Formats: sequence, structure tokens, C-alpha cells
Amino acid sequence: MATNEYEGVLKKIEELTTNAGQIQDEVLGEILSRNAGTEYLRGFLHGQTEKQLFKKNVPIVTYEDLKPYIDRIANGETSDILLAEPITAFFLSSGTSGGQPKMTPVTAQVTKNCELFRRLYESPVIKHFGDINQAGKRMELMFARPEIETPSGLKAASVSTSIYNESNFRTILPKLYTSPIETIFCPDPNQGLYCQLLFGLIQRDEVVTVGSLFASTVLRGVKFLENHWQELCYDIKTGRLSDWITDLGCRNAASLVMKPNPEQADLIENICNCKSWEGIIRKLWPKARYIGCVCTGVMRQYTAELEFYCRGLPLVSAFYACSEAICGINLEPLCKPCDVSYTFLPNMAYFEFIPVENEHDESIEMKRNDEDTELVDLVNVKAGQCYELVVTTCAGLYRYKVGDVLMVSGFYNNAPQFQFVERKNVILSVDQEKTSETDLSKAVTEAKALLDPLGFILTEYTSYVDTSSAPGHYVLFWEIKGKEGNHCKELDPKIMVECCSKMEESLHYTYKIYRKRNIIAAVEIRVVKQGSFEALMDYYVSKGTSLSQYKKPSCIKSEEALKILDSRVIGKYFSPKLPL
Repeated sequence: MATNEYEGVLKKIEELTTNAGQIQDEVLGEILSRNAGTEYLRGFLHGQTEKQLFKKNVPIVTYEDLKPYIDRIANGETSDILLAEPITAFFLSSGTSGGQPKMTPVTAQVTKNCELFRRLYESPVIKHFGDINQAGKRMELMFARPEIETPSGLKAASVSTSIYNESNFRTILPKLYTSPIETIFCPDPNQGLYCQLLFGLIQRDEVVTVGSLFASTVLRGVKFLENHWQELCYDIKTGRLSDWITDLGCRNAASLVMKPNPEQADLIENICNCKSWEGIIRKLWPKARYIGCVCTGVMRQYTAELEFYCRGLPLVSAFYACSEAICGINLEPLCKPCDVSYTFLPNMAYFEFIPVENEHDESIEMKRNDEDTELVDLVNVKAGQCYELVVTTCAGLYRYKVGDVLMVSGFYNNAPQFQFVERKNVILSVDQEKTSETDLSKAVTEAKALLDPLGFILTEYTSYVDTSSAPGHYVLFWEIKGKEGNHCKELDPKIMVECCSKMEESLHYTYKIYRKRNIIAAVEIRVVKQGSFEALMDYYVSKGTSLSQYKKPSCIKSEEALKILDSRVIGKYFSPKLPL
């Protein structure tokens, strides 16, 4: 990005955030003026475009409410069922954060917004780290999945795959990234990952940033490297690609750049052949300025291990977006993952917010329904309050519940800044208690602190409710790793029992009451062997999830996924006492 363009984008951010209220009204007005005559909106607005009528008559919906309309378009009916602008494709969500994959419409305006968004979220990063595109290359782990062709002829693909398919991306790829396009589109994720790491190591002196879309994928890459570094060094030393890489695209790409380099191989081997891999990313890519990946929300659980591997390199979560909507950017990329706030961009969608009450406040006897709650506009949210996000977009989503709960952390000019709290309705429940993603994360954070002084790290966890016996109870699967190579079998079982107790003490009021009344049985932690969560990821990838989009579920719903973890359990521990 040229200096004058970069300065212009920063000025644009100032204008957007200063005039947030006016821009929001303009965005909604444009959406309604274009689409009031569609089959969907006509039933509620009767051709009118007034904001108050929209808020009064158009219902708050979920994907299931809009799915029949989207399916009709995918099956060949015209897009004016839902929106006036022609649909050019569909975005496909991963489905791993709480349900089946969802298809959302893509239009020319959506594509235009995506390009503008990229420039907006990159500008604060450039401000702090310089123009990465001019300094060197990005070693970014990227994985595409095959497009799906709908009966209408329109293609459906993940957001990342759609980006990788763009001609502009393919043009800039060789100059800005270490990974050839063939490795990104390799149908075998493990072969693709091996080759991307190989090319990243070969070009290690040019790498100025390391990353992927999600923190979990960066960790997957580091762990894969931990298991394959000797083989990778041998390939670099001999200038030949391992025989198990059978993908012709990967082999052809390798043949163009690989040549024997024993000196580089020996250097990498000396770095990798050490007792502790603390700071390994910084050692292997010494010019890297930061790690770029989403580290907020469910990805926060990976930050401790990532910080171990990167030793001081900043973890940068640049933006907040999803398949359904573009939302906000991080104006302070140097802040810690736990402190990241996203400043909402008022030109990307029309945003409304449902106030969220404390689920566990015993003084609250009744919760308000969405229908009884007046939604709050973007500029009227209150600092410290939690809200569920509702969006209206140019792509035919009207008053659509995204499913994310956010907390207002402050304002930048007149635009609110939000911290991600949790996915709505991703909960554990044995009886009538409701334990949210945030509740679970807080309890795990308290419990895993007992491991730190002993030299162990909790690298992954997930949960499910076991009702095979009465009363039912919460089960946590933990994967634990020693900082200095110690094996988790060396961990004192008494510590794991203490972790169970600490979790129960840290859970909410309602849970504790139910435990004391024997409505819920004791928390159980099942320790699984190393690589168990990689096997879980492999399962979801085999079912069609892109490795770039994979988000480990906080609560396991799939019987097959549960079997994968249960078959790898090496220890079971229960809380021996009632919580205080």
C-alpha cells in the first residue's frame, strides 16, 4: 500500500467513526430502497422504506428462517426473492462453531466491501509494523476446499477459498507469500501443510510475518513441524521432495524452486534439535515482526501455547468478521489478545444489538424474549453492556442474528468498540442450568493455572454433557504438554483432581446449587494423549471443513467426534468434593 493510499485509508477510518450514526442511517436507507420490493421484505414493508417501519415490522431471524429463500435461489429461482442485486455466488460457513454449514449470498457489492475492508484492517497494522508487503513475504498457512456447484449453477465456497480463487490474489501471491497456489489448493491438507512449511523454511530469510486465519491453524502448523522437521531438513538438504507427497501440483511447484542446500538444512536442524521449542517461530523466521491470526473468542485458549512458541512476537488479531457480515477492525494491533477490541465500521452493514442479561443472576426470574426487547442501534450501545449482534446486509440478510455475544469496551470517536464474549447458545446443560462458553472458559482458566508452576501447559480442551448415568455431569477433554518436554504421564494425579475441584469452584451460582442438590454429578476431566485434537481436526476436515476455517467446537455434539477423543483418553479424574 503506497504511503498516500495508507494515509487516505486512515483518514477514511476517522470519517467513518466520526459520522457513525449518519452512515448507519444511510446504509439502512440504501438497503431498503433497493430491496423493499423483494418477495421477502414486501410482506413486511409493503414497498415502504421508513426506518421505524422496518424496526417495527421486520422480524429478528436466524439462518433457519432465511434458509428456505436461500435454498430456492440455490435451486434456480431468481435472486429477487430476497434481494434486488444479482447473486454471483454463495459463501459457505465452516459449521464447526455451532451447527451445519450455512450458505449466504454474495453480490458485487459484497465483493467490493471485502476489498475495502482489507484496506481498512491492514492500515493500523501498517501504522505499527510498517508495510509488510514492501518488506518481504508472508508465511501464511492457507487451505482451500473444493467449491460446491448449486443446481442454479452458482458456486458455494468458504470466504477464504473465494479469496484464493480471485485473479488478483493469484497475481500477487508469488511476490507477497511463500506458498505457491498449488499447495493452497492441494486436496490433501497434510500434503499441503507439509509443502507450505517447506517453502516457508526455504524462504525463511524473506519471511516478515507468520500466520493463518485462526490461531488453531498456526498451532497445527507448529506441531506438524515438530513431528516432521527432520524430514523437511532432509528435503532441503537434498533438494528433493519426499516420496509421500504425491500431489502433482505440489511436486511441480517444488521442482521449480528446490535445489540442494545442505547449509540451510543444517542451520534449521540445529534450531529444531533442541530440548525446548520455546521461541521456535522467532528462531526459524528471525525477521518476522508479528504472528497474524484471530486470537479472540474461542481462539483465546490457544494464546498461551502460541506465546510459548513465538516468545515475544506480538499476536495480532486484525479484524472481526464472519461469513454473514463484515464488522470491525483492531485499531491497536499491539495489545494483548485478551485486551483486543474491534471498532465497528458503520459502512459495512446496518448493526443492531439485543441486550443480554446475566444468565446466572439469581435475582432475575424471567428473561426477556427478543420480541419484547427493543433493539439498540450501533451508536446507542452502552459501555460495559453485553449484546447479541444482529445485522442487516446488502446481501439479503435482514435483522439476522449472527449468534455472537459482544461487550462494549469503549468508543473510538462515535463508533463503539467491542470485545468478543462468546457464541450464543454454545452451552452445557444437564438440567435447567446453562453454562456458556464464557463460563466454561473462565473455569478452565482458573483450573489450568495449577499446572503452570509444574511446567505443564493445557494446549487444547473441549467438553460435553455425559447423561449415560444419573445424574449427568460435565466432561472436559484436556490435552496437556510439558514445557520442557516432560510427558503428561509424569503429572501427579492429585493435581488433576485439584483441577476438577477448582473448575467447580469457578463455575456459576446455579451450577453450584444444582451440584449441592445432587442434580448434577461431579465434573470429570479426561486427559487425552498428544495429537488427539489434531485427530479431531482431521475428522472435521475430512467432512468438508476447510483447515483455514476450522474452529474447534467448545462442546462436542457429534458421536463420531466423541469417539475420537474417548479412544485417546489416558486418565480420568473427578472432583471429590462439593464446590463452596
